[in-house]
Amino acid sequence: MSAPTTNIEKQAHRHSTPIWGILAAVIFGGLMGAAITWTATSGDAPEGAAAQVDGRTGDVATE
Repeated sequence: MSAPTTNIEKQAHRHSTPIWGILAAVIFGGLMGAAITWTATSGDAPEGAAAQVDGRTGDVATE
């Protein structure tokens, strides 16, 4: 069974906005994924990473 009236141009016009929205979401997600990956693998130690805490007293000893 097929649709009674098929107007390809009208359907293409109606679907163009959602398709552009999906494309924009995919690009945004890719950029965010790349940014997270870049940040996680940058190799820089976070501030205070060299500090050691004495488990008995809770004092911070930096070396």
